[in-house]
Amino acid sequence: MEKTDSIQEKWMKEFTTTADRYHNIVIWVAVIFNILFFITDYINVEEHWKTFFIVRITVSAITAMAMLLRHQLKITTAQVVFVPFLLISIQNAFMWSLMDAEHLQKHTLAYMALFIGAGMLILWTMRYSIIIVVLSIVANIGFFLVNSELNLEQIMVNGGLLTASVAIFSILLIQTRYNLTKREIIARTSLEATNVVLNEQKEIIEENNKSITDSIKYAKRIQDAILPDEALLKKHLKDHFVYFKPKDIVSGDFYWFSRRESTNTTIIAAVDCTGHGVPGAFMSMIGNTLLNEIALNEEIDTPAKMLFELRKAVIEALQQSGQGDNKEGMDIALCMIDHDAQKIQYAGAYNGLYIMKGDELITAKADRMPIGSYHDRDEVPFTNHEFEIEDGDRFYIFSDGFIDQFGGADEKKFSAKKFKALVSKMSAYPMEKQNAILEKTMEQWKKETDQLDDMLIIGFEVI
Repeated sequence: MEKTDSIQEKWMKEFTTTADRYHNIVIWVAVIFNILFFITDYINVEEHWKTFFIVRITVSAITAMAMLLRHQLKITTAQVVFVPFLLISIQNAFMWSLMDAEHLQKHTLAYMALFIGAGMLILWTMRYSIIIVVLSIVANIGFFLVNSELNLEQIMVNGGLLTASVAIFSILLIQTRYNLTKREIIARTSLEATNVVLNEQKEIIEENNKSITDSIKYAKRIQDAILPDEALLKKHLKDHFVYFKPKDIVSGDFYWFSRRESTNTTIIAAVDCTGHGVPGAFMSMIGNTLLNEIALNEEIDTPAKMLFELRKAVIEALQQSGQGDNKEGMDIALCMIDHDAQKIQYAGAYNGLYIMKGDELITAKADRMPIGSYHDRDEVPFTNHEFEIEDGDRFYIFSDGFIDQFGGADEKKFSAKKFKALVSKMSAYPMEKQNAILEKTMEQWKKETDQLDDMLIIGFEVI
């Protein structure tokens, strides 16, 4: 009994210390950055920036006061961190309600960042998360009814649905992290206990693995929801295939599609974000959101301009310094199809475009710089390529996962040379058959070798 009490005291003390350390960071980050974000308010919603600034100052002041007086008020840091999380949720709901659809979509990333940041750093029980989400929903409904002329469909399409999904996911992420931290500490302080305790530790590990897997599977459902609908691709392309093989449950690669009906233009991209798995998946959600925002501006009328704007947005979103070679970002091949003029434009960041004209393979080379801060090249424009579209032309955009996969008798990379030969050979077949050829080729190539990276190849015909 004394040993059990000792273990209980140890893990609770260590858990409290760990939680306090994270919560202290979250609280002061919330105080400082909530005020600093008024700069983006001024840039994006200039007519309301003064109101937003007053609201931000008030929220940060209340948070700082609660933190400084927590001992006198006899409250824990978990209860203190609840204050900015709740107030910023209500603050964002109020700010959202004053925005039109375009600005609402631009502000979605900030709302998502609140919930994602909470999921990564906060340690508290689920009731706090549920209260936050419920009150945030109530606040949004109330403020939109009073202040906004947007209907429910406009709100959901321009960020409401995606934000709600991330909010629900953050509840599961916080709870999973809470359970994992608690169980890990208990397991560590129980190493010298009896065989019974060791068996309990084994069960905890199994539960942890299940919790992690379940959470990541839920994240996959969210990620799948942002991918283009197959019916939309079929409607605007003569024929196509998408070879998409994530290394893990969720992927750092994603494909993106947009339409500009006013100009009868189709935009399609293959994107390779830094990393794979969960980190890559978070980057893919950011990349998808930013591409959707940029596509709304029809003055950005070439792929090269879109990539330039995307790079600026990624640098700003990730707060990259521009000093040295930052690791976070993405590679991309982006095509813009003018159906009336029968022309296709392309620009790429590391990822190229292959065009099959009859039996001839034409390569449009990408620029050797990523979407993200890269040495002193942040202001260097991307190269725009333009091609006439002829009947029978086939186009291929892709990430580097297939090309860099190790396998074969010598355990070497598949290589760009082999990939070009494969594209040339398979391009005579219908797109569905080409997808099957890629499947079979990679299966025979890597055999028992582990997949090293996410794989994405898109082939399409226009006319």
